[in-house]
Amino acid sequence: MVEEKESSIESTRNGPYLVKNLQNFKNSKNEDIMGNPVMTLCRCGGSNTKPFCDGTHMKNGFIDTKEDDRIPDKLDTYEGEKLTIHDNRGVCSHRGHCTGNAPKVFRMEAEPWIDPDAQATDDTTKVIKTCPSGALSYTKDGALSKDWNHEPAIIISKDGPYDVVGHIEYKDPDGNKPESKEHYTLCRCGHSKNKPFCSGQHWYVKFKDPKN
Repeated sequence: MVEEKESSIESTRNGPYLVKNLQNFKNSKNEDIMGNPVMTLCRCGGSNTKPFCDGTHMKNGFIDTKEDDRIPDKLDTYEGEKLTIHDNRGVCSHRGHCTGNAPKVFRMEAEPWIDPDAQATDDTTKVIKTCPSGALSYTKDGALSKDWNHEPAIIISKDGPYDVVGHIEYKDPDGNKPESKEHYTLCRCGHSKNKPFCSGQHWYVKFKDPKN
């Protein structure tokens, strides 16, 4: 029996993501993408063969440094009677799952912006588990929950980042680490202020990838 090798993702300096041994790769239409044991995925946003790299990063001036005006990488804690919610805005991909599905808990234009007691605890934890970036986690009955139980996969979000799930190891030359090792979002538009992680800039630059 052949032992299955673990998947991994590595950021190359000012270049693509190097992905190894990925078994489950899907686009936003939930269609399987055929890959190779070793693949290079575009993260400059300019490849004509998305999601794969075609070398455009060497022509369009792509650099992988973080922006000075990015939201700081900092974990904030909001304590409630039965539930404590943890939030790292620095790695948020701003997809709106929390504010759209639990607006009484995750309150836009309010301070503090999270109210852990605003609805039933189980309803809130279900919403937190939809957070693709790992920005949100929670503590309940003294136990911290931040990693879920997905099968290893990379799913391309519609005109947005790569959604990585299932404890795929991430390696970075600068030592960047995701808030959750189980699920995180990697920029592919090339404009994130918090590279390699998505910061929601794909909305502002109107990044498009009709194929995927």
